[in-house]
Formats: sequence, structure tokens, C-alpha cells
Amino acid sequence: MKQLVSLTLAFFVIIPVFMRLQAQVSPATDADTTTNTFDFIKDDFIAASLDSLAALRYFEGFECPTDETLRDVFGFTPGFVPVYADSVYYNRLKKLDAATPINLTYNQYVRDYIELYATKKRVLMQRVMGLAQIYFPMFEEQLDRHNMPLELKYLAIVESALNPVARSRVGATGLWQFMYGTGKMYDLNVTSLVDDRRDPLKATIAACEHMNDLYKMYGDWLLVLAAYNSGAGNVNKAIRRSGGKMDFWQIRPFLPLETRGYVPAFIAVNYVMSYAAEHNLRPVQPLFHHFEIDTVVVKDVLSFKQISTSLNIPEDEIAFLNPAYKSGVIPATKDNTYILRLQKKYIGDFVNNEARLYAINAQAQSEKEEILSMMKTVTQAEYHKVKKGESLGVLARKYHCSVEDLKRWNKLRSTNLQIGQRLIVRPEVSVPANYALSKSKTTSNAPSREEAANTAAHQNGEPGRTENVYHKVKAGETLGKIASSYNTTVAKIQSLNNLSSTNIKIGENLLVARKQVAESSDNQLAEAVTGEGVAENADTGAENTVPDQNNDSASVKVVTKTVNKYHQVKSGETLGGIAERYKTSISSIRSWNNIQGNIIRTGQKLVVGKTSVTERIEFAETQTPAKKGSGDQNFRYYTVQQGDTLWKIAQKYEGVTVEEIKKLNNIINEKDLRPGQKIKVNILS
Repeated sequence: MKQLVSLTLAFFVIIPVFMRLQAQVSPATDADTTTNTFDFIKDDFIAASLDSLAALRYFEGFECPTDETLRDVFGFTPGFVPVYADSVYYNRLKKLDAATPINLTYNQYVRDYIELYATKKRVLMQRVMGLAQIYFPMFEEQLDRHNMPLELKYLAIVESALNPVARSRVGATGLWQFMYGTGKMYDLNVTSLVDDRRDPLKATIAACEHMNDLYKMYGDWLLVLAAYNSGAGNVNKAIRRSGGKMDFWQIRPFLPLETRGYVPAFIAVNYVMSYAAEHNLRPVQPLFHHFEIDTVVVKDVLSFKQISTSLNIPEDEIAFLNPAYKSGVIPATKDNTYILRLQKKYIGDFVNNEARLYAINAQAQSEKEEILSMMKTVTQAEYHKVKKGESLGVLARKYHCSVEDLKRWNKLRSTNLQIGQRLIVRPEVSVPANYALSKSKTTSNAPSREEAANTAAHQNGEPGRTENVYHKVKAGETLGKIASSYNTTVAKIQSLNNLSSTNIKIGENLLVARKQVAESSDNQLAEAVTGEGVAENADTGAENTVPDQNNDSASVKVVTKTVNKYHQVKSGETLGGIAERYKTSISSIRSWNNIQGNIIRTGQKLVVGKTSVTERIEFAETQTPAKKGSGDQNFRYYTVQQGDTLWKIAQKYEGVTVEEIKKLNNIINEKDLRPGQKIKVNILS
């Protein structure tokens, strides 16, 4: 009878109490009206950010500490994973909630992320705890300066797992995962060498400013976190769809899937980091702590390798402390300095040897250029970027090789190609270094096998070299018409292109002729085109008149001149970076611009290359130019290209106007222009 009474009491007293407790523990489970089951995705972006730490080289060779004081806080043995009841989690979070203006609610969503951090990913979480000893003091300093809750420091764990070089699948970068556009709004600049989104201090300041702006909009920190993750636009839409609710848990069903887990993950991180010892979590101790790091100003270009070699600092350590420099190069100048972070124990060595570091760097660069210029040969390969509609067969015909060659050179298992894919279309060949340097000033492609062989022959005393002349097939063209245009035969074009018939396709590139090319004394290329009646002289302003083989009563004057290519220096650029961009050498840029050292100014206009430009001028009726005032007029002609307009053509010639071209050619409507059409551009004096 006593047992029956006990069971009855348990049913009517204990069960209702338990149900009330559950109602308190899970106040938001009814807010998601779209489903009755939990929609947590186990390996979401938050788990992926933790996984990124597994490959972070900073942790190589490190294990969790085995210090007795850490291990005996609660008497846990290594590897033991404590698990607690909901009521324990609820009460602990209630204490944390009382100490912050951020609403730290406990529910099933939060519990699942506690399990992720404290159980499933506990080894990686211990690495996060180690990194926190480096970054959290800086986070707290900036949050305090902006008068914001210090608990927001945990947001960086949700965002990047404190991996300073983390990059999401959509391009968000750094500790605080800024997108390019949002970063620009908060002065986080991105260049080819530097990404401010990866700078811990700059990104932290930007994150504080961004969250402050969001708080002014919503007045609720959980909504701020949601907007930080998905953007204010998505949060505003969710608020409207919820009927104007201003509570995260009430608008949660209307938010993007990723954001629904974002706030619960933030609350879970607050809990796990605050109760790490209770979950037998011990940090992987870092090599150094925040208070052991200092900064120094860099005033000239330096590389991580240079600093590492000269000061005996591990290069990986420099890279870890300075993640903003994407290529391991600090592109500093006297007018545009940068910050370098090092352990305090190395700061004195850097300051004492700073001038020598810059001098060694300049000398090493100069010696490198000298060695390159003295080298007899370099190896270069020619690449092709795949365009829409191209196949291996088309490329094999274009570059006169086989499909199997292309597959072998590019290690392809199939013939499938992707638009934008870079393919080797001619393998590496040995060419003279000075030829490679001169070619790099005028083209981004490496020389072909034929070009290399012909150049080598030229340097051995043989006359010139041979280049291919290609023609892109246009609508309505036939092999006969193309052959006539290039003063060649159909049979020869078929032979050059391995064509078994006269069928050709629009857009196809055909090899139609060869160019005999000789080098001038200043390494600029002067060319004579076989079959087109054009000859060029590399001397500036040189003229040469030759007969036009397509018109017995015409003659051609060819003027060749060397023109400069300019570049305006932008902030952060260096001579080395500019030389690399334009495929030339620092010594050449110095020579062209009368520069003694490495110092350049923002906005400065530099000569970065020299190009030979040839102008072809045709004269009618006689093989010698008519004299001024003789009644006959000398015209400059232009052959219309695909996509040309009268305005574009006029821009190519100084002082020429659209109206003048129309008048000279009796053109009424611009639609009358046809590719291949020869028009008069102006009257020569």
C-alpha cells in the first residue's frame, strides 16, 4: 500500500514539476513554427571553421598540456568527457546571463552547439582556447574602447575559430570574416600584396564599428549578431515576416538557415569558454602570449624570408603574426610605411639592424637582376586560357600539335575543358635570356618553340627569325578570299593548317603566312611581313617606301617609332612589384626613369616599357609621295577591324575627327563600316 501511495505522489507531484522545468529550459522551441524537429546540421560552417585549425601550421608539433594544475582542477583524468543535465546548463547560463546585456538563453539549439564544442570538436576547441590567449586581450581592449559588451569577443570564435587566415566559401576573410565590400566601408583595403581584413587589429576595430552601427539600428545584441552574419537586409525581412517582432527567437524561422544556428553557437561558445575546466577542456598552450608581442614600423620593402634569415626568426612565426601580407612581402616605402609584429625579444635586433636589412634587400635584388641578365638561357612555356566553345581539337589545330600532346603536357585524363582553364600549349623550351626579357615587355605570352629556335639561329649569325601570321575567319569568307587577301594560295593555307578540305568555320584562327623578324640594337623587334608589302625599321622615325603588291599603281611608306609605356604609381606599390607586373626588370625601370635607388612616390608616372609602333601610309597613282600643292593628295589609310566605330578609329590618330573621316570616305551612316574595309583617315601634309 505504501508503494502505491509513493507512486501516486510521484505521478501527481514530480511529473508536473519536471514539465515546468522543461518549459523553462526550452522557451524558444515553440518559436519555430515551421517544424517540430530540430534542424541542426552537424557539419555546418561553424564546424568547418573549427576544422580549419587542424591545418594551421602554428600548431604543428603541439599537444594539449599535461600540467598537473590543469589536470587536477576537478580531478578529471585525461580524455574524460563530462556530460551534464539540462538543469546544470540552464543554471550556469543563467549566471552568465546576469553578468551581460546580451540575452544568453538556454534551449535545445544551444545545447546541440555545446555538444559540438565540448564533445565532438573538443580537440580543436582546445586549440581555440590557446589562440584566445593571443587575441582576446586585444579584442577586450577594443570592445571596452567602443563601450561594447566584452562577451562579443566570442563572436570571432564562431566566425573563424580564431584562424587569422580563414576564408569562407563566399570570400569572407580574416578573424572577423569581412566580405570585400563591407571591409571597404570600414577602411579595410585589399591589394595584391596586403589584405587588411586579415590584420587582427584593423579587423577588430572595423568589427567593433560595424556592430556599433548595427546596434544603433536594432537596440538588441542578438539581432546585431544575426545582422552581422546575414546582413541587415535579411534581418529586416525576417522582422517584417514575423509581424514586426524584435526578438531573435521569434524571427528565427524567417532567417537564412546558416543564421538560425549562428546565435545559438555564439551562446554555446560563451558557455564552453566560461566553463571549460568543468568540461575537462585544457588549452593548447601557445608559443607566446599577447603581452609578449610588439610592433615595429617598416619603411622599405622586406620579405619574411629576408627577416627570418637575417634575424634568425622562424619564417612560420613571422607569417602567423603578420597574416595581412598575403605573399610574405611587406611593400613598404618611405611615404607608405607598414607595421610588422614580432615577439618582443626580437624587436631590439630588428631596430639595431634595420638599415642593414634594407641595404641587403636592395643589393640582393640588384644581384638577382644581374645574374638573370648574364644567364644564357631561361625556360618558358606558352599558355592558353580556354574560351567558350574551344575544345582540345580546336586548340591542337591552332597550336599545331596533337590532342595527345595537350593531354600529356597538362596531365589531363579526359578531353573535358573548363572556360578560363589555363593550358600549356607549347612546353618549356630554352631561349636566350635577353630575348625573353625583350619579349616580356611587349607580350604576356612566352615564346613558342618556333620563335625560340629562330631567335637562337639569329644569335648564331643566321638572318632573322620566323613568326606565324594568323587570320580569324569572318562570316562570308572562303579560303580563296583569304588566300587572295594575304597574297598566298589555297593549297598553301591547307598545308599550313593540315586541312583536308576547303571547309572553314567562322571564328577559326588560320595560319596564313610567315613573318621574317630581326632584332634591333635596343632589343625592340622590327618586322618585315612576307606577302603584305610591309617593312619596318627599328630606328625611331625611320621611313621605308615599298610597292603594294595588291595595287600596281600604289606605294607604301612605313614609319616605325619607339613609344614609351607608362604606369602611375599607386599607394603601396614598389619597383619590384611594378617590374613583375610589366614583365621587365627593376634595373630597366631605373634606367628609363633616371632613378638611383628603390624609392618611388604615389602618383609618380614611370616608363615601364618601350614598344615599336609601325604606321603604314599608302599613296595612290605613283610610287613616290606627291609633292604638297601638286593637286594630288596623300592619304593615311586604316583597315576596319571587328567592333570598330568611327569614334574608336578617330581616337587612334591625333587631331582626326569623326566628321573628317565621314567627309573623306563619303560615309553617311556608321552602319556602312565593314570589317576589312579600307578607309581614308586624314590627308597628309
